[in-house]
Amino acid sequence: MSSGSDNKSGLLGWRLQAAREMAFVGREEELAVFNAALYGGGCSVLYVHGPGGIGKSALLRRFAHEAAVAGRPVSMVDGRMLEPSPAASEAEAELMLRDADAVLLVDNFERIQGLEGWLRERFLPRVPMGALVVIAGRNPPDMRWQADPGWAGALEVLPLRDLRAGDAQALMDSSGVPAELREPLLAFAGGHPLALLLGAAVAVKDCGASRRWMPNQDVVATLLDQLVGELPSAAHRHALEICAHAYMTTEDLLRAALPQDAGALFRWLRRLPFVESSSLGLFPHDVVRELLETDLRWRDPEGYAVMHDRIHAHLAERVRTASDADVPAAVAALLYLHRGNEAPADFHGRHDEGEFQEEVLREEDVGTLLRVATTAEGAASARCAAFWAERQPEAFRVYRRTETGEPVGFSAWLRLAELDEEELTADPIVAMAWAHARATTPLRAGEHLAVSRLWALPQHRGNSPVMDVIRWRMIGNCLRAERMAWSYIAIRHPDHAWVEHLQQHYGMRGIAEQPRLGDDAYTLFVHDWRAVPAQAWLERMNRPLVEGVADGPGAATAELAVLSQAEFAEAVRKALRQLSRPGALAASPLTRTRLIAERAGQNPATALGALLRQAIDDLRADPRSVKFHRALSVTFLRSTPTQELAAERLGIPFTTYRRHLKAGIERVCADLWHRELYRG
Repeated sequence: MSSGSDNKSGLLGWRLQAAREMAFVGREEELAVFNAALYGGGCSVLYVHGPGGIGKSALLRRFAHEAAVAGRPVSMVDGRMLEPSPAASEAEAELMLRDADAVLLVDNFERIQGLEGWLRERFLPRVPMGALVVIAGRNPPDMRWQADPGWAGALEVLPLRDLRAGDAQALMDSSGVPAELREPLLAFAGGHPLALLLGAAVAVKDCGASRRWMPNQDVVATLLDQLVGELPSAAHRHALEICAHAYMTTEDLLRAALPQDAGALFRWLRRLPFVESSSLGLFPHDVVRELLETDLRWRDPEGYAVMHDRIHAHLAERVRTASDADVPAAVAALLYLHRGNEAPADFHGRHDEGEFQEEVLREEDVGTLLRVATTAEGAASARCAAFWAERQPEAFRVYRRTETGEPVGFSAWLRLAELDEEELTADPIVAMAWAHARATTPLRAGEHLAVSRLWALPQHRGNSPVMDVIRWRMIGNCLRAERMAWSYIAIRHPDHAWVEHLQQHYGMRGIAEQPRLGDDAYTLFVHDWRAVPAQAWLERMNRPLVEGVADGPGAATAELAVLSQAEFAEAVRKALRQLSRPGALAASPLTRTRLIAERAGQNPATALGALLRQAIDDLRADPRSVKFHRALSVTFLRSTPTQELAAERLGIPFTTYRRHLKAGIERVCADLWHRELYRG
């Protein structure tokens, strides 16, 4: 190696620069904007901004190279090394004020952000025409730049994003990443240059790395330091962790998980360079999100579980209270919390309102419904769609491309409390669902079942954005329904992924009988919402994420007993006779009804005994039923050995006592049955 100072190839700096140039990939659009300005066809000031590690410094080094090739004198200023004062800044950049060919590149501008007003109002207006200034920092420019008409043609703002997929592959090529490590590395880092480079450096040295590679805690800690840095307080860190865990963060969500200073913390979040805004709220850069999630789960698993449960409860309540139009988005936000539960994410990388929109069916949409249904599933299915569109038009939703308004799919949520002969013969799928419910546990008074039907153009079936929205609507209907006994989802030729998704993650099992429409067989996936109510269903889905166990809504845990009114009344009569024997009460089917299950944390037999005593005591509130209360009290609460003795203690004829006792038991049965059906 040459030792002469005149030989640049003998300098370490030259070698470092050459290696950096070899590793530089992509950024063609940004280079085009810079070169246009460099050769006099563009702006005078270029403002580049993006989160830490996104490649701003690498881009500025390439800008410096391009300027040197063009024969322009270049000054590089690093905000980390500069005293944040106008005098110091002007001294570093004084070449700009006397040379119209000069190019000034200012990196790490966020370190001297306080000089932005001086730069805009005092320094840059004195720069000669032809000179070029590039400012690069984490924060976007103050809005006063763009609000000033004078800067309209002189300033170009370039937000720096992740590398495109092809450029990310090229970066891994230059880093020597083997083929088997690329998929997990891209899943972790996406197109974030620093995460890719650091992850690649560690993964390549890990002899045991495979397709299951995950960044170790050293990588996570290093990237957090580089991308996030020091935070003002523990509350700020917690707010950022909430923002990373939720799909979108709004101020009300932040308040639910972190009540103190939610407004101030939300304002702080929205100013962070790695947090972006959409019409739905705030969300962090994907790499920052994954780093914060990984770090918190490792560092404080109990705190992670508490945070998750608070967010989950808030979003579950939002599903129940959202307006009908907002239901899919509310369900999507809730399901996003379960992205670590080996279930499909159902998001396809979207951070806004999506490529497709849901609308209610209008009369003029019916013709399109029939065309889509015919294309999707044939003439027989289209006839069923037409039949139900006339009977229950309010059950239908249409899904359109947001950009063009083109309809690409339809869904129907048919709500059925009873069926007439025409409905039974018009649609074999609905007839099969009705027959299954009647043969298993029939509808009780005031209950209904629901049958979900969907028709999507072939290119949108399977795992697609349209099917995501349809799934969100179906789940929202289930979680919001009142007095729904059964739900059925009809799928033509379901693939394995669909079956696993519905059974393992949503607890909806397929029934053996397959109704046919024309030449096509359909599978009906069913769920009994009396046996596993919405709250229990959500708890089953939530448990694996916070406990790290491999189950879900389809797990084999105890289901509630679904009794007919006659079975329920007989169970109440027997339980009243066993009221003084907790061991016998424990075997009562009433302990497995919703009436008892909703008393979380109590022993079922104890809860049943307390409920029966309360029901007897409640009869005293009505003067007309006080006599019934006395008969029940002396018989069941005082454990009177015989009915004759009970009548004697009450001082009334035996026949009168028997009449009061029978009426009292019937009142208790009726009151508890009403509470079982209507939740209190």
